[in-house]
Amino acid sequence: MTDTNAVLGYATPLIVSPGEEIAFRLSSAVLGRAEARIVRVRCADPDPAGPGIRVAAPGSAIDGTVPLRHQPIHPGSFGIVADPQGLDGLASLSVGVFLWPTTPGSGEQTILSRWSGAAGWRFGLDGQGRLCFEVADGARRWIVTASRPLLEREWVFVGAVLDGASATLTLIQRSLDPQAGRDRSETITASGPARLPDTPSAPLLLAATSTGRDSPPTDRHLDGKLDRPRLHAVALDEAPLRALVEAVVPAPGDPDLLAAWDFSRGIPTDVAEDVGPRRQHATLHQLPARAMTGANWDGRTQSWREAPWLYGAIHFHADDMADCGWTPDLTLTIPTVWRSGYYSLELTAEHRGERVESHVPFFIRPARDGHREPLAVVASTATYLAYANSALRLDQVHAEAMLEGLIVLSRDDVYLQAHRELGLSTYDTHADGSGWCTSTAARPILNMRPRGNVFNYGADSLLLDWLETEGIGFDVVTDEDIHRQGLSALAPYRCVITASHPEYVSKEMLDAFDAYQRGGGRHMYLGGNGFYWRIAFHPTRPHTIEIRRGAVGLRTWEGEPGEGCLAFTGEPSGLWRANGRAPQRLVGVGFDAQVFDRSGWYHRLPDSFDPRVAFIFEGVGAEERIGDFGLRGGGAAGIEVDRADATLGSPPALMLLATCDRLGYGGIPAPEELRTLHRGFTGDQNARVRADMTFFPTAKGGAVFTTGSIAWVSALPHNGGANNVARITGNVLRRFLDPAPFKGFEDRA
Repeated sequence: MTDTNAVLGYATPLIVSPGEEIAFRLSSAVLGRAEARIVRVRCADPDPAGPGIRVAAPGSAIDGTVPLRHQPIHPGSFGIVADPQGLDGLASLSVGVFLWPTTPGSGEQTILSRWSGAAGWRFGLDGQGRLCFEVADGARRWIVTASRPLLEREWVFVGAVLDGASATLTLIQRSLDPQAGRDRSETITASGPARLPDTPSAPLLLAATSTGRDSPPTDRHLDGKLDRPRLHAVALDEAPLRALVEAVVPAPGDPDLLAAWDFSRGIPTDVAEDVGPRRQHATLHQLPARAMTGANWDGRTQSWREAPWLYGAIHFHADDMADCGWTPDLTLTIPTVWRSGYYSLELTAEHRGERVESHVPFFIRPARDGHREPLAVVASTATYLAYANSALRLDQVHAEAMLEGLIVLSRDDVYLQAHRELGLSTYDTHADGSGWCTSTAARPILNMRPRGNVFNYGADSLLLDWLETEGIGFDVVTDEDIHRQGLSALAPYRCVITASHPEYVSKEMLDAFDAYQRGGGRHMYLGGNGFYWRIAFHPTRPHTIEIRRGAVGLRTWEGEPGEGCLAFTGEPSGLWRANGRAPQRLVGVGFDAQVFDRSGWYHRLPDSFDPRVAFIFEGVGAEERIGDFGLRGGGAAGIEVDRADATLGSPPALMLLATCDRLGYGGIPAPEELRTLHRGFTGDQNARVRADMTFFPTAKGGAVFTTGSIAWVSALPHNGGANNVARITGNVLRRFLDPAPFKGFEDRA
């Protein structure tokens, strides 16, 4: 066994060009030093039945011993006004906001606060989920608490008032739907101070309380939504306070209005705008969820772009994590002679008599003005981020039933369960049950590195190893570069390969692939469940993606009604199929089923004997089973599979070369495949559950070849690469790299 977590780290940026600087941010709670070296990753899959870990060290200026220290992680999103104005010397204060709590009773939580040491004020929930307002001056503490806890996921208007003239604290809560036992409305008054304590150095916080320390800087984070928070320097009665909160834009010219945040403004940004006269904008930390339906959302629209005032809520989470904020331990300027590819900072040590080997992954893109190979392999970094630190195998109640076997936990699985502060994947749910809709690379990612989980990153590296073994030169181009550079990232290449699972795709990426194919590019899609989910990259924050999951698609969580549009861009999210661009239109095949119990093999179909595609099957017999072997389930067709479908856009020129249509009862169709429920929908009785191998010509001499299976690339290493999966892949690749046009397709492209 190898310890992969005694030291962890992440690289900034995740994707770097030759000649640029990269920083490595490391942390260890148990080691004082480790040996570091940069390696180019050839194979990241530790499976002993495959090639095993294969890396090459080019030699770098930072190779050698690196001292280590522990750098903590502080999860939890909040907003901060670092230097608030008008809050000192107040005799009275009114706070109002619409609240949608998601974990009342899980511990103390904060709505708004200004606290410094032993003095300040906090409006929030106590440990039992009851609304409370407390004020302290360092010597005394006053508090008023509601009589009953709030309900989960129910909108309520809440207010807190300090009236210095009467020296009282008042709590107000009014349920917005006071029927059928939902009503938690009440007003409670208790004694209070004659004025607010002065805390001139204290920040004003939304959804958290300042600890006054560096570690952690905040605590008592909120789980839930806030909509239209307001601060006022006069002790207001309930009616004017609620009117102030209900107004999306407050009346101008009120000198006592301290702050009026409108979260429907600047939704793609990290700024919560104050539309009051003092303009006390708050900076948001740890990427809370924006474009959330507010207390006034009435179902008239599903898009925040159409009616932003209905999306004035932010959903804060106590476990949000977007940036660990660690300081760099090593920096390196990437040598201009290094090839593009998958790279890692390898860290090794001994701890308690055991070998430690951890990796900090990064990617080097091709130099813009340097030599380009005719072949590019796409690193599916958006998909890697979508799955980053997935805890599904333990969190899903049906995981063993889905996998048709007992779960075998890796050390990474165990570590992640104990260290949720790392942040989870977009397949996981927050502690309050809502889905993780963003993922970033500014944190250690356990399953995107050598020796990590063999899904995605590890599986794709088997293709890299096969290309190296075959002596085929290639560049590596990342999803994010395709997103930001468009067609120019793909245009230099005669052939582009998308590997095992290019599942998460932005509009910009899809447009780039479409333009590449229309312009004569040749595309080998060697995976399954690709081009499936519509995502967005953050407009300014690098290596950060967003997904919204609705009522369609294979999903592990489902967002709230009305919250299906991306905060980063305003675009609808969900499946590309539901957005009018099914994968079949781009690559001829699209996702149809999961097959986790075992993988199958392909048999040839009549189109495969057409002389125009004879090159694909050179050396493969007419009755030969294709891929009845492999590292994933014992076959080349499995895990997740795709099929051609003319009704979803598979082109008329498509040739159906081979199929695996014997996937058994373990072949479970994707939800969007089931229009009605009936018996006989699994792979042992459903002809639509299959993996299709296809070829079709595109414009200007281009072409697309697909295998329709995640498991395909995991069959490449079988028998040292001497197998028909590798032969077919090599046949197609060599022909796609040959610029000669495909004969016989002149009237079908």
